[in-house]
Amino acid sequence: MNISMKSRKGVTAIAAIAMVSALALTGCSSGSLSGGTGSGSSTAKITTDGVGVQSDIGSITKYCGTKPLTVALADGFGGNSWRKITKQVFLEDVKKCKNIKKVLYTDAQGDTQKAISDINSLVAQKVDVIVTFVDGGQALLPTIKKATAAGVKVVPFVGSPGGVPGKDYTAFVAEDIRTYGQNLADWTIKTMGGKGNLVMLGGIAGNSYSQGVYDGVVAAAKKNPGITLLNTDGPVATDWEPGKTQQVVAGLITKYGKIDGIVSDYGGGSVGGIRAFLAANQPIPPWSANDSNQFSCLWYQYKDTEPKYQIATESSRNWIVQEALNKGLAAANGIDNTEPSTFNLQIIEDSTDSSKQPNCQKALPDDAILSSGLTVQQLSDLFK
Repeated sequence: MNISMKSRKGVTAIAAIAMVSALALTGCSSGSLSGGTGSGSSTAKITTDGVGVQSDIGSITKYCGTKPLTVALADGFGGNSWRKITKQVFLEDVKKCKNIKKVLYTDAQGDTQKAISDINSLVAQKVDVIVTFVDGGQALLPTIKKATAAGVKVVPFVGSPGGVPGKDYTAFVAEDIRTYGQNLADWTIKTMGGKGNLVMLGGIAGNSYSQGVYDGVVAAAKKNPGITLLNTDGPVATDWEPGKTQQVVAGLITKYGKIDGIVSDYGGGSVGGIRAFLAANQPIPPWSANDSNQFSCLWYQYKDTEPKYQIATESSRNWIVQEALNKGLAAANGIDNTEPSTFNLQIIEDSTDSSKQPNCQKALPDDAILSSGLTVQQLSDLFK
């Protein structure tokens, strides 16, 4: 059965909520933590450290192997465009491995107990590799350790469950989250003129990813005595949804009156926050996030009437799921993988820099992420 997704502008829910979808594909490999049996040696070297950039990610074909495999993407939350695009990046890569005979997908819908149940179900279905975005943090660690003990190669990406990579699970793959947050905050604070009220918008309450970004923002704010970080107890929860973000930012405007800069860990959700400023007749402040087509297009729409409104983005790095899959397959097949586990990101769009002007593609859907690694046609098809 083919995996299908519906999508609309802003946030969209996956059509079959709570389903587990199986996809038969033509494409890759074999099966067994940092080692295993397969077409390679009986024990594989899977690096769990090392820092690199996107170009260091090798082709999945190096790790396909030959034995039939079942792989799974266990998503902690599948209801926004970033997750849909990441899922599609995963599926496009899997197609390159002829011996991957089945692909399973689960969406925990932000429910930690469901995420636990989903992983247990995948283990019971005898999957060989689980790639997972862990929104529930350390609450998922016992379940992941249990899956690892059962022989499943588990590779969390972006959202960390804690624990020890290489022991409790195969590897953890992510960007340097703290540096990501600090880079965006440095840009925002500079564009604010080094003074004023700053806010950091996160995603689902309690998720480890937003907390890591927030820690970077805090570090940047501490270097600038003229900056007041308004949310002192952690990232503002927006559920990574434009509608929820609009409501939350409207509340922040009412509460604080003056907001001079915003750092967000989701550009696609930020569009809702921008609408909140417009609805409140408040000037849109400098805003940094990860890239999203509509986020960039909105700047072009309002830059001439909003003199303080500038934007900067770093890659939304949907492509990190490719490295998570590489490491899982390598471990399942006993093939060495010495590629990085941590990736450095840099600002790729900056409205204040003539060489990095925001990339708005009006022919593509608002939800498109141009740095995702998907082609224009693949993005268009995904958001039909």
